[in-house]
Amino acid sequence: MAGGARGLYRRILLLHRALPAALRALGDRYVKEEFRKHKAAGPAEAQRFLREWENYAALIQKQVNEDKQNPREKTVYGIQLTEEKLNDFRDEQIGQLKELMDEATKPSKKITISKDSEHRR
Repeated sequence: MAGGARGLYRRILLLHRALPAALRALGDRYVKEEFRKHKAAGPAEAQRFLREWENYAALIQKQVNEDKQNPREKTVYGIQLTEEKLNDFRDEQIGQLKELMDEATKPSKKITISKDSEHRR
């Protein structure tokens, strides 16, 4: 995977800039990890890999554009995976998907700071 992959990689990271901060961080981390893992992929696997990431980039581009056109409506990013699509995944991919889901659904940590004077008495 050479030039085309590099351009796609950059395009995805640019698209992620339009995502909410938590999704951007998660997405950037995942994209970097996946592209690194597939650097030495064979031609057939590289073609399949790039096709799936092209589809992802097109989907995110569409959703970002929809978000810009309808700023009052909350955009839901991504897609619902069908059972058929899930059945095509290898065990390793199912594990990665579970990790992503766990990371994406973690409750956000919020820190509340109160004034010291309220607690002294």
